[in-house]
Amino acid sequence: MKTFNGYNFAAIIPARYASIRFPGKPLASIGGRPMIQRVYEQASLSLECVYVATDDQRIFDAVVSFGGRAVMTSSEHQSGTDRCAEAVGKIALLDGTKPDVVVNIQGDEPFIRPEQIDLLVSCFKDDSVEIATLVRKAGPGENISNPNNPKVVLDLSGNAIYFSRSVIPFIRDADMAEWTRLHTYYKHIGLYAYRTETLARITLLSRSSLEKAESLEQNRWLENGYKIRTAVTKWDSICIDTPGDLENAKKFYEQFK
Repeated sequence: MKTFNGYNFAAIIPARYASIRFPGKPLASIGGRPMIQRVYEQASLSLECVYVATDDQRIFDAVVSFGGRAVMTSSEHQSGTDRCAEAVGKIALLDGTKPDVVVNIQGDEPFIRPEQIDLLVSCFKDDSVEIATLVRKAGPGENISNPNNPKVVLDLSGNAIYFSRSVIPFIRDADMAEWTRLHTYYKHIGLYAYRTETLARITLLSRSSLEKAESLEQNRWLENGYKIRTAVTKWDSICIDTPGDLENAKKFYEQFK
């Protein structure tokens, strides 16, 4: 496992087959390789210990076929965080050691950069950090109103105060088209790292009112008093949620490679 600041890090890529908007998404081909392989290979450029956590034999077999490592997990999990929590124990049995910090890498981001993972890992140079995630500054004139791109407000120490699908903060007495020129807005990049003990605790928490309102599980952690440290990346995330996104991703791949 990769060691940083005395901690062992492992990457877990949650992947399920039964997506409502895009069934079989992890096995969709990009440049002749399944998406899950693209994610796995990118993660492996940063971390030595990488596992796919899935509830589907087809995904498990695909990972093994390209030489990757995978564990089977329950089909009842409501989130990737829950799937990661179960996978930790299985990884500990396979590797003979339990990771101190788990990096949760979305299975639908085949262009995740190793520099982004390294940046997230660097948050744990502060021993007080329990959970970390990435954000990106929105550029002047950039569209910040899309509810599918959550925004986050930070405190002066770089900890998240609140995540929202709405544009926050609201700037009074200014046209919305000018907001990104008047204030620094942060878009959330859905890459997380958690101390293993913290991961186990947060998955036991009941769904909170803010989580239900925004459909953002990280608000549950904030409501329960957990701090989420952020690091600012210059790269956006490219998630694939629909078949249409996949076609755009294939075009991006030609530039990315």
